[in-house]
Amino acid sequence: MTPEELAAVRGRLEGFAAEVFAPLARTDQRDKGATYLRGLLLDGRRKSMQPMAERLGVDHQGLQQFVSTSTWPVEAVRRRLAHRAVKAIAPDAWVVDDTG
Repeated sequence: MTPEELAAVRGRLEGFAAEVFAPLARTDQRDKGATYLRGLLLDGRRKSMQPMAERLGVDHQGLQQFVSTSTWPVEAVRRRLAHRAVKAIAPDAWVVDDTG
């Protein structure tokens, strides 16, 4: 997604991020989560923290800390994502793969 395409959907993305990251108690964590989502959506071959941060114009250490060491309720965020996915695709079956 180009920066222009991202700008066109920014309102929807911010709403999505606000809903998904609502369980996070701290505002800075919710903000980092939204920034991380924008970084994942932007064009670029590498989705590691430093290249994503450079494309976004933010400090890569903050993104790295959010993903790797910051404590936040992963289960609550996953639950919200799963609920949205079920509403969007209405799956007939689930496949569980323990290789992850």
